[in-house]
Amino acid sequence: MLRSPTFTDAGPRCSCLPVSQTLDSMDTVLMGSLQHCCCLLPKMGDTWAQLPWPGPPHPAMLLISLLLAAGLMHSDAGTSCPVLCTCRNQVVDCSSQRLFSVPPDLPMDTRNLSLAHNRITAVPPGYLTCYMELQVLDLHNNSLMELPRGLFLHAKRLAHLDLSYNNFSHVPADMFQEAHGLVHIDLSHNPWLRRVHPQAFQGLMQLRDLDLSYGGLAFLSLEALEGLPGLVTLQIGGNPWVCGCTMEPLLKWLRNRIQRCTADSQLAECRGPPEVEGAPLFSLTEESFKACHLTLTLDDYLFIAFVGFVVSIASVATNFLLGITANCCHRWSKASEEEEI
Repeated sequence: MLRSPTFTDAGPRCSCLPVSQTLDSMDTVLMGSLQHCCCLLPKMGDTWAQLPWPGPPHPAMLLISLLLAAGLMHSDAGTSCPVLCTCRNQVVDCSSQRLFSVPPDLPMDTRNLSLAHNRITAVPPGYLTCYMELQVLDLHNNSLMELPRGLFLHAKRLAHLDLSYNNFSHVPADMFQEAHGLVHIDLSHNPWLRRVHPQAFQGLMQLRDLDLSYGGLAFLSLEALEGLPGLVTLQIGGNPWVCGCTMEPLLKWLRNRIQRCTADSQLAECRGPPEVEGAPLFSLTEESFKACHLTLTLDDYLFIAFVGFVVSIASVATNFLLGITANCCHRWSKASEEEEI
């Protein structure tokens, strides 16, 4: 049993409790209870030569250190570059690798992640939880139909998101939940995209560029865009817009708020109704929706009521005359038959 030497009679005594019951057995070192060494500190007059010397390191303790180091090395292996990907300067490129699922482990400091040009059909929930530094996520040209709820909950620094060339059919209200740092969203070339929830982009105060072009949108709610004060560029061309009365609020807002849509203005055309089919969306003015604001006065209502009354009287009189005529014809035909007999 190891004990520390005793100081001078005038100084304090120091006694150490055993570190383990035995150091000869590895099981005892690993499983035995480790006891603390309770030594009193020397006084100012004591020399370092009087301090206890721990002696040479025990082989068992060296083995424990090696095992701990191996454990740390194993934990660091989770931050290595995934198979089929290239990693450099916090950029992870896994594009064009025919992946059917996202790589399970990424470097923890990843800032730019490209999963483009693959065959990914789903992203697992919580996939981005550990990647706090992520700023760019490229998922374009895959087979995604939806994203799990809360995917961006911990991606506070995510600024650029590319979801183009996928199979999204709608954009739900919680799709970009907590992704308040987004500056650019690309949802273009999703041919099955039919609906955008009015609160789909709620809370994205820093969003500047939104691309919804070449989808299947026939209508877009004004509520989906009016909560984006920083929006500068909106791409909506290539959609089958129905330019009815419901589109007027959106077009009026676009004319007042969007600063530049020059690259997209000629591509946004109306597919209906027939009277405006093929017309550029941004060419429609308030005059185009004049029929949507027609209101009837009291005189109009009285005139309609009078016309309805006259039509009703005329209908009754017509039916009465037709009835009399039919009755006369019936009597005449019956009289003719009796004369022949």
